[in-house]
Amino acid sequence: MARSVSTRSRIGWTVAAWVVALLIFFPILYTIVTSFKTEPEAIAGFNLIPSGTLDSYREVQAQYNYFKPFFNSVILSVGSTVLALIVAIPAAWSMAFSPTKRTKDILMWMLSTKMMPAVAVLVPIYLIFRDWGLLDSRIGLTVMLTLINLPIVVWMLYTYFREIPGEILEAARMDGATLWGEIVYVLTPMAVPGIASTLLLNIILAWNESFWTIRLTTANAAPLTAFIASFSSPQGLFWAKLSAASTLAIAPILVMGWFSQRQLVRGLTFGAVK
Repeated sequence: MARSVSTRSRIGWTVAAWVVALLIFFPILYTIVTSFKTEPEAIAGFNLIPSGTLDSYREVQAQYNYFKPFFNSVILSVGSTVLALIVAIPAAWSMAFSPTKRTKDILMWMLSTKMMPAVAVLVPIYLIFRDWGLLDSRIGLTVMLTLINLPIVVWMLYTYFREIPGEILEAARMDGATLWGEIVYVLTPMAVPGIASTLLLNIILAWNESFWTIRLTTANAAPLTAFIASFSSPQGLFWAKLSAASTLAIAPILVMGWFSQRQLVRGLTFGAVK
């Protein structure tokens, strides 16, 4: 039986949710507002009323071609996500439906790699990229982003696959399905919400990655995170131009997240309610 909730409680929780949402979104809002100010207005102090000028956007585009790092970000985020899914779907399948006594240990070991500070392996990774000719290359950075986010992808898919009854896969085997057919034609369609949310989350994580993209690229493969960092100079921070560059960098992923929020929430809650 559903629990009854009073109108006052509903209104209170709604207001609290809006307050938390606004607090989280406020830095993004202020960045967008600052991007429409002149430099003197940007450094003058807190003000939510912009002058409406587009000078910062013109200067950003004149100083650095926006579309090149934009396409690099698209290639790196989508490429690393597709590569991660190709590896993670069979791995998550084996852990969910053919577990061994070491499965939980492997999962915890994979998750523990995310707890290691990235700077701890910066030197060996940089030397490997240098010796293999992968510095400032899309291929090298795509592989790097795949390895960074692979533990999260495996964990999420493993959680989704665990919610699928194993009897369905057994029935597919009895009907003559091969291992590949079982994964592609039975398991994957049933886990579409979970796979879609994993895909969207991995794209966002790859798009926002800055530590490795700044240190392993210079010009050819530089994505939007390096594009933003280029507006930090020894002469100081130019807040209006920096805000304009940040707005241009977050706009595509913000729009994608807005239009895919229903699918993302559906996937993240996949199997939570039965």
